[in-house]
Amino acid sequence: MKQLNSLQNAIFISGAVLMLVGAALGMFLRSVAPWIFAVGVLAFVAMQVQQRYEGENFTIQRLRRIMLLSDVLLIVVAALMFADYGNPFGLDQLTWLNYIHNNWVVVLLIAAFLQLYTVYRIDSELRKES
Repeated sequence: MKQLNSLQNAIFISGAVLMLVGAALGMFLRSVAPWIFAVGVLAFVAMQVQQRYEGENFTIQRLRRIMLLSDVLLIVVAALMFADYGNPFGLDQLTWLNYIHNNWVVVLLIAAFLQLYTVYRIDSELRKES
């Protein structure tokens, strides 16, 4: 895997912290939380995309694709957080409550699980490779 330089690493870590703060504030300050989370997601995903794998190991390539799927899910979480703040789709109240309201938490859990899985598995595969 391509290593990030010190500036990119700082952006990566600050993006992760902003995502954590935004998700925690999602329960209390619902007007500010989506903005904080979205900025964190953009920084985190941008730096994770910068980490490329140039090797031939099919397992790492597959895990990298799963990680990119998780990045897309994090962007969906940010969009759902904005949609949770109001009803921008013009849905009736019952439909909005069933399909949109607070469902960003479920997608966030799926994305976090995929991130954890891929990070540990990629690290394990890179150790085997070297």
